Amino acid sequence: MSDGSNDAVQILVIEDEDDIRNLVVMNLKRAGFDVLSAGNGSDGLSLLRAHRPPVLLLDLMLPDMSGEQICATLRQDPETKDTYVIMVTARTEEQDRIAGFEVGADDYVPKPFSVKELVLRVKAAARRTQSKAPDVLEAPDELKFDNLTIDNRAHRVWIVGEEVELTSTEYKLLIYLATSEGKMCSRGELLEHVWELPPTLNTRTVDTHVKRLRQKLGAASGLVQTVRGAGYRFTSAEG
Repeated sequence: MSDGSNDAVQILVIEDEDDIRNLVVMNLKRAGFDVLSAGNGSDGLSLLRAHRPPVLLLDLMLPDMSGEQICATLRQDPETKDTYVIMVTARTEEQDRIAGFEVGADDYVPKPFSVKELVLRVKAAARRTQSKAPDVLEAPDELKFDNLTIDNRAHRVWIVGEEVELTSTEYKLLIYLATSEGKMCSRGELLEHVWELPPTLNTRTVDTHVKRLRQKLGAASGLVQTVRGAGYRFTSAEG
């Protein structure tokens, strides 16, 4: 039985393994999505440019080009740069996840995966793309912490006066942490409020995104502290 709230949301699946692609497409259609699919990167990019679906499920290892190449290409195009990208791959090493996030992926699902969990992630992504003003972005117009400045009206970030480019997910993560200054935010809390996923989901998405965010923050990376075994805390207090 389909969920009517998903009827207007189009999903593109780029996956070269026929069995996996057909399984994913079938289950997304059952969930009420309008699904397009391609078995290689070239066909996928053509569909992406022609239809501009808000959510893309992207295999990392394709016969003609890598998922990273596709993600980098769509991020450079003003027409597709806001596509929510969920990478799906058998490559599960941390450097592979980081490589995906470096070119702008929003989420990362390792193979083999639970179809039910994958559909949950797509539903969360679809909600985010349909929302004009997510609750997590409700914050003061400007936030300043030491050498970090956030212009929440324009969604822009500066470190020591130099602008830093963040993906939409990285920005949401930063805003959530910054507006929770001094409070320990568990991984489950971040999953729920930034990714809109179940807090009990077993995933490395949060940790990998925090690592990438710290890299981009550079001189301000110390503002995001690890609470060992629990989560993360944003603090401008020294020491």
